[in-house]
Amino acid sequence: MPGVSAILTAAGESTRMGRPKPLLPWLGVTLVEYQVRSLIEGGASEVIVVLGHAAGDVSPYVKGTGVRAVLNPDYLRGRTTSIKAGLAAVDPSVEAIVLLAVDQPRTPAIVSRMISTHLDKDALITAPRYGGRGGHPIVFASSLRGELEAISEETEGIRAVFRKHQDEVNEVQVDDPMVQLDLNTFDDYERARETYGA
Repeated sequence: MPGVSAILTAAGESTRMGRPKPLLPWLGVTLVEYQVRSLIEGGASEVIVVLGHAAGDVSPYVKGTGVRAVLNPDYLRGRTTSIKAGLAAVDPSVEAIVLLAVDQPRTPAIVSRMISTHLDKDALITAPRYGGRGGHPIVFASSLRGELEAISEETEGIRAVFRKHQDEVNEVQVDDPMVQLDLNTFDDYERARETYGA
């Protein structure tokens, strides 16, 4: 699917995990490699991986056609700074922008469904839902790029964009709790590995 850029944020300190999340083993590769592959196989034409903490250790694993790393020197100021660092590197001609964090493993099938549904419906924002709750990845039309570039920690990041366009969100019901998976702690990671055979 041409014209879809994915921003994979991987700059955090992984404080609660106790080790760099991008380098955690997941299905035979590092988590960052798995996420990049899922995004490419799911339909992204480019993947921008935003690095910060332990960037020198993680960068060798960021590779492939259409894949590149950017450094966020302000990563300690919050995830919004990583999203904005990624946006600055996105091809200006893309139709849509996918946002995903490295600690939210998603299959290529989930990514593909979000991207294809978003493009088919010419949606403004597309987000998965499971069990009445929202999940990730989230896809934004390129027309929202300016609003995304203006997000801040003070306004709760992309939540501000969601609130402004809450009646225009294309909600996709997904029969897979993985859309809500978030590896915050090592216990979360161990449980997820057991659940998903990772």
